[in-house]
Amino acid sequence: MLFLVQDGITNGAIYALLGLALVLVFAVTRVILIPQGEFVTYGALTYASLAAGQMPGTAKLALALGIGAFAFDLFEARKALHGRLIVRGLITNIALPAIVLALTLYFAAQKPPVAICIALSLVIVAMIGLYIYRIAFQPLAHTSVLVLLIASVGVHLALQGLGLLFFGAEGQRGPAVLSGAFTAGALRFTGQSITVYAITIAFIVGLWLFFGLTLYGKALRATAVNRLGARLAGIRTTLSGQIAFLLASVIGALSGILIVPITTLYYDSGFLIGLKGFVAAIIGGLVSYPLTAVAALVVGIVEAFSSFYASNYKEVIVFMLLIPVLLLRSLAAPAVEEEKD
Repeated sequence: MLFLVQDGITNGAIYALLGLALVLVFAVTRVILIPQGEFVTYGALTYASLAAGQMPGTAKLALALGIGAFAFDLFEARKALHGRLIVRGLITNIALPAIVLALTLYFAAQKPPVAICIALSLVIVAMIGLYIYRIAFQPLAHTSVLVLLIASVGVHLALQGLGLLFFGAEGQRGPAVLSGAFTAGALRFTGQSITVYAITIAFIVGLWLFFGLTLYGKALRATAVNRLGARLAGIRTTLSGQIAFLLASVIGALSGILIVPITTLYYDSGFLIGLKGFVAAIIGGLVSYPLTAVAALVVGIVEAFSSFYASNYKEVIVFMLLIPVLLLRSLAAPAVEEEKD
C-alpha cells in the first residue's frame, strides 16, 4: 500500500502542475486548454531528443509560429504602423526564435549536458505556447467559450500531427534530472521522484508569491475575476492572456521533462496525461487552485491503486471520478432556463 501511495503522489504531483496550468488559463482567457498535453509531449521529447544528440523539430516550429505571429501583428496594426512596433515585433517574434534555433542546432550536435537540454526545451515550448496564443486565441478573445473550445481542439489536433512528424511513432526516454536513490523505512526514493516533489512544491509556492506580491500576478487575478473590470482599470487583457499561456506552456514542458525519465513517451502520450490534469481541474471547478492540487493527488493515488488491482480499467476508474463531482455540482447549481430562439 505504501508503494502505491508513493507512486500515486508522484503522479499526482505532475497532474497538480497541469491542473493548475489549466485553471490559470481558463480563469484568465476562458480557454479550455486541450493542447496542454501537447506542451507536455513537446517538452519531454524535445528534451529527450537533445539529450540523444538529435535536432528537435520543435525549434523550427517556434520560428515558423513566430513569423506567423509577426504577420498577425503587422496586419492588426496596419493603420498605425511605426518603426518602434516593427522593431519590437522583429525582435520578439523572429530574432528570438532564430537565436534559439541556432543554439539548438549548435548544441544538438554535441549531446549537451542535462541543464542545457532542460533550458532549451523550456524556452522552445514557451515560445510555441506564446505564439499559439497570438495566432489562434487572441483574435478570438471576445467570442464564446464554445468557439474557444473548438479552436483549442483544432490546435490540439494540429500539434499532435506535427508531433508525429517531428518525433516519429517510436517512443523516447530521457536522462534523469537527478540520479541516485535512498531508502527511508520500507520506501525507496529515487532522485527523479524527489525532483518531482521539489519542483512541484517550488512551483506552487512560486505561483502563490507571483499572484500575491507581483504587479503582473495581481493583474492576472483581476482579469480572472472580472475581465471587463480589469480592462476599465487599465489592465491589458491581451498581456494577461500572453502571460497565462506562457506559464501554462512552461508548466507543461517542465511536467514532460519530469515524466520522460520515468516512462517512455510517444508523440500522442501527452493527451491522456493532460486529461488527468483536466480531471483535477474540473474537480476544482476550474477556479480553485488549492482544491485542484488536492484533487490531483487524489487522481494520482486512485490511478496507482487501479493500476495494481484492475489495470484493464485504470483509465475508466480515473475518469469515472468526474461523474459524482459533476452530479454534485449540477445539484448545487441554481436552475437556469434555456434561451428560446
